[in-house]
Amino acid sequence: MMSANETHWNLEIKPKSGILELNLKEVWHYRDLLFLFVKRDFVAFYKQTILGPIWFLVQPILTTIMFLLVFGRIAQLPTDGVPAILFYLAGVTCWSYFSESLTKTSETFTANASIFGKVYFPRLIIPLSIIVSNMIRLGIQLLLFFSVLAYYMLFTDSNIHFTWAVALFPVLIIMMGLLGLGLGVIFSSLTTKYRDLRFLLSFGIQLLMYATPVVYPLSLASEKYRWIIALNPFTAIIETFRFAFLGAGSFNATYFTYSFISTFVILIVGIIIFNKVEKSFMDTV
Repeated sequence: MMSANETHWNLEIKPKSGILELNLKEVWHYRDLLFLFVKRDFVAFYKQTILGPIWFLVQPILTTIMFLLVFGRIAQLPTDGVPAILFYLAGVTCWSYFSESLTKTSETFTANASIFGKVYFPRLIIPLSIIVSNMIRLGIQLLLFFSVLAYYMLFTDSNIHFTWAVALFPVLIIMMGLLGLGLGVIFSSLTTKYRDLRFLLSFGIQLLMYATPVVYPLSLASEKYRWIIALNPFTAIIETFRFAFLGAGSFNATYFTYSFISTFVILIVGIIIFNKVEKSFMDTV
């Protein structure tokens, strides 16, 4: 018979000693729970609806049509020489994934307080599941984009072509998700104490879209002020995406490197703040 000192435990739960003790290895051990949350989020979106996952296509289609009418026909903004439908659809597809990931991860603590108060698991699992489940939605919307792209390339005379930047496509997807995750967990951590930030975020996302070349090309901005728009990390992501698949605009290595570094800095800062707040958030939620 083993003594109490010789007992080997399968799981030991203990308080974290510092904000830099992220314990990401534990998140990997709970990967099955991550996939369960992904399934829950995906199924819950279209459960008891008539169109089901088709709703994932309705949003980018209607948004693209609205942009086409308002910014293409009325405002007559240029689209870097590519068909307006493709230009706006590319922007909408990328922006929808980022904004949806940011919005939902920002509600991690407030929306899941009942679960967090009953059972232990790495809290980072929840925002990660949101990023992954939104990636499924992104995949469906990308199918729509590539279908429209194939039509224009095969049946029209438009000057659309792939560039070498297509090789950066997986990197762009990861950067969009991680940027949304980093900003989302920062806001999620702050809203546990300052609830007003929820309203600021919903308003801020709308303003941020117009500070990002979603409905206009970066080339439309003058050289004097272009760097201000480029301070937005998402600017280089969406410009590179269009350059890769539409041949529109240009690839700026400086802007892309800045965006890449900024994404990981925001992610690390977000996880550190999230790690600190999760210790005591139940006292403030």
